[in-house]
Amino acid sequence: MMDSSGYGLLQYLQKLSDEEFQRFKEHLRKEPEKFKLKPISWTKIKNTSKEDLVMQLYTHYPGKAWDMVLSLFLQVNREDLSTMAQTERRDKQTKYKEFMKNTFQHIWTTETNTYIPDRSYHEFIEVQYRTLQDIFDCESEPVTVVVSGSRGGGKTTFLRKAMLDWASRNLLQNRFQYVFYFSVFSLNNITELSLAELISSTLPESSETVDDILSDPKRILFILDGFDYLKFDLELRTNLCNDWRKKLPIQIVLSSLLQKIMLPECSLLLELGNASLSNIIPLLQYPREIIMSGFSEQTIEIYCVSFFNTQTGVEIFKNLKSIKPLFNLCRCPHLCWMICSTLKWQYERREVASRFGRTLGLLYTIFMVSAFKSTYARNPSKQNRARIRTLCTLAVEGMWKQVYVFDSDDLRRNGISESDKKVWLRMKFLQNQGSNIVFYHSTLQWYFAVLFYFLQYKDTRHPVIGNLAQLLGEIYAHKQNQWFHTRILLFGMATEQVTSLLEPCFGCISTKEVRQEIIRYIKSLSQQECNEKLVVHPQNLFFCILDNQEERFVRQLMDRFEEMTVDISDVDDMSATPYCLHRAPKVKNLHLHIQKRVFLEIHDPEYGDLELFKLDQKCSFTTNFGDGLLFCTFLHLPHLKYMNLYGTNLSNDAVERLCSALKFSTCGVEELLLGKCDISSEACGIIAASLINSEVKHLSLVENPLKNKGVMSLCEMLKDPSCVLESLMLSYCCLTFIACGHLYEALLSNEHLSLLDLGSNFLEDTGVNLLCEALKDSNCTLKELWLPGCYLTSECCEEISAVLTCNTNLKTLKLGNNNIQDTGVKRLCEALCHPNCEMQCLGLDMCDFTSDCCEDLALVVTTCNTLKSLNLDWNAFDHSGLEMLCEALNHKACNLEVLGLDKSLFSEESQTLLQAVEKKNKNLKVLHFPWVEEELEKRGVRLVWNSKN
Repeated sequence: MMDSSGYGLLQYLQKLSDEEFQRFKEHLRKEPEKFKLKPISWTKIKNTSKEDLVMQLYTHYPGKAWDMVLSLFLQVNREDLSTMAQTERRDKQTKYKEFMKNTFQHIWTTETNTYIPDRSYHEFIEVQYRTLQDIFDCESEPVTVVVSGSRGGGKTTFLRKAMLDWASRNLLQNRFQYVFYFSVFSLNNITELSLAELISSTLPESSETVDDILSDPKRILFILDGFDYLKFDLELRTNLCNDWRKKLPIQIVLSSLLQKIMLPECSLLLELGNASLSNIIPLLQYPREIIMSGFSEQTIEIYCVSFFNTQTGVEIFKNLKSIKPLFNLCRCPHLCWMICSTLKWQYERREVASRFGRTLGLLYTIFMVSAFKSTYARNPSKQNRARIRTLCTLAVEGMWKQVYVFDSDDLRRNGISESDKKVWLRMKFLQNQGSNIVFYHSTLQWYFAVLFYFLQYKDTRHPVIGNLAQLLGEIYAHKQNQWFHTRILLFGMATEQVTSLLEPCFGCISTKEVRQEIIRYIKSLSQQECNEKLVVHPQNLFFCILDNQEERFVRQLMDRFEEMTVDISDVDDMSATPYCLHRAPKVKNLHLHIQKRVFLEIHDPEYGDLELFKLDQKCSFTTNFGDGLLFCTFLHLPHLKYMNLYGTNLSNDAVERLCSALKFSTCGVEELLLGKCDISSEACGIIAASLINSEVKHLSLVENPLKNKGVMSLCEMLKDPSCVLESLMLSYCCLTFIACGHLYEALLSNEHLSLLDLGSNFLEDTGVNLLCEALKDSNCTLKELWLPGCYLTSECCEEISAVLTCNTNLKTLKLGNNNIQDTGVKRLCEALCHPNCEMQCLGLDMCDFTSDCCEDLALVVTTCNTLKSLNLDWNAFDHSGLEMLCEALNHKACNLEVLGLDKSLFSEESQTLLQAVEKKNKNLKVLHFPWVEEELEKRGVRLVWNSKN
C-alpha cells in the first residue's frame, strides 16, 4: 500500500499517460548522473508501477526526488505538470508559514513576556539579529549557529522572535523554505521517535508531505531550544543513523541531527545555556556563536518605563541604578522582570521596598512573598502553608522526574484546584503553554522545589521525591541541567534573612535543619576526597556559598579542607573564589586552573577583592592562555609562595605585567615556574631584571626558546649580589656552548645558586668543559648540575673527572642520554673512587656503555661511601656483568639506596638476582625512572590537566 508520505509526488505521476510514463522511466535511467548519483537498475523500473516508482525514488534519492521528477516532466513535454507542482508546493509552503505565524504570534503575545515595545526589543537584540542575518546570508552551505548566554538572558525569546519574523516574511526568506521549532525538553518522556514523526507533529493538515518537505534539506532550518533541561545526556556516538524515517531512541535522533549524520544539508539554530554548552559544542561541526549579553543600561530604563507608568518607571530606574549590585542583576532580563514585578506589588500595597540584597535565594523569596501577599496577606499562616505546599510539591515532583510541562492531571494529583491555578497564573508563578501549564520561568520551578524542603523537612515520604540528603547527592553528582540552580538556591535560602521573610506568611521554616544537613554532606564530601583535599569547580560549591554569605555557616563549610584544586572557567568563577578561600583558614595548598577565556574577559575588581586570599604555602596557577591582567592580583597575595604557569602562552606584554607584579613589596613568591610559555630571549631579559631584588629562589624556564641571548640576561642577574636564586631550570631552551661561557662567570660570582638544569641543550663537550673550569674553582658553590641529553661524548669525561676529585660542593651530576660509552664511564669511575670525591647522586642512564664497565661500577659502589643514588637505566648489561654489580650491592661497604634499572628488560634469571639483592639489602630500591617525578616537579612540567588530580 502506498505510504501517505509519498502521496504528493504520486498525484502528479498519475497524470501521465502510459506512453508518457514509459518515456519518463527511460529518461530516469540517465537523470541521476546529473546529480552525481547512482542510477536505479533498469530491471527494477522497467515494469514498475507509478506507486512503486515513487517509493524507489524516495528510497534511492532522499532529498533529490522532486528535483528529478520536475526535470523529467519537462523532458516528456509535460511542462504543465512541472508548473502545477511547483505552484501547489509554494502554496502549501505559504500555508505552513501562515500557520507558524499565527502559532508564534500567539506564543509571542501570551507566553513571551518582554514587557517592552517590539521596537525597543528590536533595538535590544539589534547586534545579535544582524549577526544572525549575516551568518545565513553569507553562507550558502549548511550552518550551525549557537545562541549562548546566561540563564534568563533572553535566548529563547530571541529564537521565538526569529521564528515569528521568518513566518511573517521578515527574516531569511531567500534562505529557508521551512523552519521547524522544537523545545527538546518536551521530548524527555518520549522513548522512541523518528524525525519524520517529530516534523509531522508540527504540520497543519494542508501541508506538503514530509518527503516533499525534506526533498530540499538545504532550504530547511531547525531551531532547537531547552538543551539545559534534557534528562538524558547527548554525547559523541558511533551508533548514529541517517534514516529520518526510522523510529529510534530520541537521544539517537537528536545526536544524529546535531552531528550531521541525519539530514547533513540542513541548518541548525540552537539555544545552549551554560549547563549544556560544554556538552553539546563537541558534537557540532564548526558552530558559529551568537551571545545574548543581557540588558544594557538604556534597555533597563526602557523596561522600567514600559513596566510601570512613565513617571514611576523613571523613578524606579533611578533607584535601581543607585544600588549597583541590584542594577547588575537587572541586566538579566528574567531577573529584571522579577525585580520590577516585586516593586510593583509592593507599590500597590504601599509597602516600603524590601531589602533585595545581592543573592538569588533572597531575591526569589522577596518576589514570591510579595506576590503571595498581593492575594493572601490576611490569611492565617497555616492556610497559606497548605496552599503553597501544593505548588512546591508540583515543582519538586517535576524536578525529580525531570518534567517541565504539566497537564491538568499533574495539577490535580498535587492538590492544585482550578481556582488555585488561576491565582498562580495571575501571580506569574505559572503560565499557560498551549493546553498545558509550565512555571513562568524554569528557575521558578527550582525555587519552589527547594522551598518544599524548608516547609516539610521531616516529612518527605513520596514515591518520587527524594529526601534532602538524596537531593544533595543528586545536585553534586550532576555537572549540568537543573541541579546547578537547585544547589545555589538551596544554599541561598538557608539564611536567617530568608527565614524572616517566610515565617510570617507560612509559619515555621526548617532552616537550621537544612543547614545541618548541608554541613553533614560537605563533611562527607571532604572525607571522600582523600586527606581532606577538595577538587572543585566554583559552580559546585563556591557559587552556592556566595549566595548564602552567612559568616558562621560559610566558615563551618570551608573549615573542612586543607588542600583545594579549583578549576576556573570564567570571570564569574574568579569572583566567587576569593570570598570562599578567605573563609577557609585551614587551606594550605591551593591549585588554580584558569581556562583561557578568563583572560579574554574584563576583570572588574568590584566583583571580588582577590587580595583577600589567605594562603600558607602553595598556589599552582595553571592555564592555557594569559595576557597578564590578573598577575598583579595574584602576586599581591602575601602568603603566595608558589606559582606555576606551565603551558601558558605569554606574550611580551604579559611577561612585563607579570614582572611588574613580582616587584611588589608584598609579593612573596619563592617558586616561579614558567615552563613552555613561549618566552623569548627579550622576555627573558625582562624576567631577569625583575628577579634581582625579589624573593624568588626557584626559577624554571624549561621548554622556552631563550637561546644564548636570554641566558646572558639571566647570568647578569645571577652576578648581582641581591639575587637570591637557588635553582635555575633551563632544559630545552635552545642553548649552545656559547651559553656556557656566560654561565662560567655567573657560577664564580653567585653564592646562592645550588641547582642548575641545562638538560637537552646542544652544549657539546666544549660547553661542558667551560662549566668544568668554573666548577674547579673554589668560589663555585653549585651542588647539582643536570646535563642529560647535551650531546656529550667520552672526551668531556676527563674534565668532569677532574671536577669530581677537587669539588666537594657538587653532590649531584646527571649525565644521562649522552654518548659517554665505556671509555667515559671508566674515567668517571676512577674519579668516583678518589678519596676526595663526595658525589651523592650520579646519572648514567642511556649512556651507551656495556657490561665491560660493571667491574668499575662495582668498585665505585663499595668505595664511594657518599654515593646514595646511581641511575643506570636503559643500558645493556649481560647476566655476568649484572652478577658482578649485584655482588657489590650486597657488600657491607655499599651505601647505595637507589639504583636506576628497568628490571623488566632483563632475563628471568637476572630479575631473580636483582630481587634477591633487594631482599637482602633492605636499604636499597631498584627503580625504573627513579628521578622522573622529582625532575618534573622542579621543572614545573604538567603533562595533562585533570581536575581529578
